[in-house]
Amino acid sequence: MKKFRFPLRPVAVIRGHAELRAREALAAAIHVYMEAEEKLATTRTRIARLEDGLFSNRGTLFRATEAAALYRVYRSERQAEMGVERDVIEARDFMEKRRGEYIEAHRQLDAVNRLEERGRARHRAEGLRIEQLQIDEIAGYAMARRSALT
Repeated sequence: MKKFRFPLRPVAVIRGHAELRAREALAAAIHVYMEAEEKLATTRTRIARLEDGLFSNRGTLFRATEAAALYRVYRSERQAEMGVERDVIEARDFMEKRRGEYIEAHRQLDAVNRLEERGRARHRAEGLRIEQLQIDEIAGYAMARRSALT
């Protein structure tokens, strides 16, 4: 019997490459998102330290210039935090978009792979059917030969 040949093999190869590119893009997007999350955590840690500095000196001598400078730094850190939060949201949205693209590419590749599996199963069943017919034919000849001899 002939060797199995899947006519959609080029489509499967192209979809496999597309799925690989989508997976790599998703991995890069996840990396960017994780970096943004780490940057946000670092910014929030700095803000917490500044808040401790602002509120820890309440019972001591009040120096307006130092407090004003510390408050300016605190305010700039808060604005930086808002920018970093926007970056995190954008990175999350981008990551979700890439995840959707990967899922779609994987689904398309899976569809072609299922078609190939079905084709292989049909080819295997046809091969087994032909083999069974050959065995039946040989058995029929053997039976006829035995009948002729008796």
